[in-house]
Amino acid sequence: MVTPVSWLERNPTYKDMLENIEQRDLTTFGFLGYPVLMAADIILYKATRVPVGHDQLPHLEITREIARRFNHLYGEVFPEPEALLTETPKLPGLDGRKMSKSYNNSIYLSDNAETTSKKVMSMVTDTNRVRRADPGDPDVCVAFNLHRLYVPQEKLDEIVPACRGAQIGCVECKKILASFINERLAPFRARREELSANPGFVDELLQEGSRKASLISDVVMTEVRTALKF
Repeated sequence: MVTPVSWLERNPTYKDMLENIEQRDLTTFGFLGYPVLMAADIILYKATRVPVGHDQLPHLEITREIARRFNHLYGEVFPEPEALLTETPKLPGLDGRKMSKSYNNSIYLSDNAETTSKKVMSMVTDTNRVRRADPGDPDVCVAFNLHRLYVPQEKLDEIVPACRGAQIGCVECKKILASFINERLAPFRARREELSANPGFVDELLQEGSRKASLISDVVMTEVRTALKF
């Protein structure tokens, strides 16, 4: 109730997805109001640092504005959380846009090695490199964005000059990328299979997490009701 609709409509993520996703009707309250739900999840636990990707920064700024406005109207209750960015704050998708399920350009932890390799091999590279003999430019290659994340530096030091000198082709280069991605994701896939085989443990873990979260949220909601004079 303290969030103006204009704050949500100016959200660049909202406007970007309206322009890019045509197969779904996104003109709904659920989609427009998603940043408010995100804000509630954050400020309910009085978070001060939030690990987010670069594309979530506008959402976090809305969270800060909501907390600021609530505090202005009802008294200091919520801190204004700051973003906690990693060294790689944006993960590019298969088509160069941000990796998103909505864009159908994602590599999932649930994908097996074969599916991951097929997705990597479908990626766009340097669109100016028409033939294998043409020099490439890693700086404009969509796939190379993932190289920087998954391929060790010593291997990158070999690939970059080889690409620029047309000594390695895009197909070979993407095979190298796929192998390193699969190597990095192997432990996650193994752990996922282990947890899938033990759903009772997962349920117990979620219940215990919910219990711990409730201890915090109950206290905060008491503060909120007091501030609102309920």
